[in-house]
Amino acid sequence: METRLLRTFTALARTGNFTATAAELQLAQSTVTVQIRALERALGTRLFDRLAKGALLTSTGQRLLTLAEDVLWAESQLYAGATEDGLVAGTVTVGASETLCSAHLPGVIAALRSLHPDVDVHLQPASTTVAVEALRAGRLDIALLLEDQVDFLDIIAEPIAHLPLVLLCSPDHPLAGQDRPVTWRQLAQESFFLHEQGCSYSDRLATRLQEVPGIRPRMTRFGSIEAARSCAAAGLGLTVLPRANAAEALHCGRLTTVPGPTIPDVSVHLARHRRRQPSRAAHAVAAQVTHHFQAGS
Repeated sequence: METRLLRTFTALARTGNFTATAAELQLAQSTVTVQIRALERALGTRLFDRLAKGALLTSTGQRLLTLAEDVLWAESQLYAGATEDGLVAGTVTVGASETLCSAHLPGVIAALRSLHPDVDVHLQPASTTVAVEALRAGRLDIALLLEDQVDFLDIIAEPIAHLPLVLLCSPDHPLAGQDRPVTWRQLAQESFFLHEQGCSYSDRLATRLQEVPGIRPRMTRFGSIEAARSCAAAGLGLTVLPRANAAEALHCGRLTTVPGPTIPDVSVHLARHRRRQPSRAAHAVAAQVTHHFQAGS
């Protein structure tokens, strides 16, 4: 039996849709149909019920899915073992939020080029939801998740760092240079420019501001950290960012910190799929990422 049939089987089980599976595997939809039928003939059983809205695993399909994933995992171990004593080389695709892509990962890539010149790193900006789905689909080798907790049964996530967050505004803003910390009520009356929904630390601040009774906070969300940072630097309001993402603007005096209530750090988790054996190149990238954060870069 060809393992490509099992890859198509597991992908269709995950997406529940022939069109989405074809797009994910870069196949024609008819090829997905042919491969599923071939696997069903080989196994002598029906794996999916074909419905108007897609494909639903049968009870047998649900039972065989775990076994199929075990076979694919064993295959990945076989290939990894074949190169165990060889050169650390290959392409590693890393998913991470824009927060990390802009402030941290360029330094990681620069270090890897010196240590392992035959390792190529491809960065894919991704929210937690997108990154987890990409890990499941095999489109990412590892991911960095900015979350307080990561709780997915099929994802192994290790906390490797805590990033301090800072409230920021223009030096000309009325809240700049206050003698005493501003309160949540004072903050809720200001305009905020925050990273898009799905950004854990921005969502957490937005929720806290909305909890202030009797005030409706003014918040604008951007898909770009630079846009939120620029609005704050222009004196239009406040933003919140990890200190590393504001270091240059703070150094140049375009932004300053707001003495406010304590904002908990945001955690960085290094994540991979539980059933996929990382390549030596992926191990090298993960080690350098961990070193970068634990060295306080």
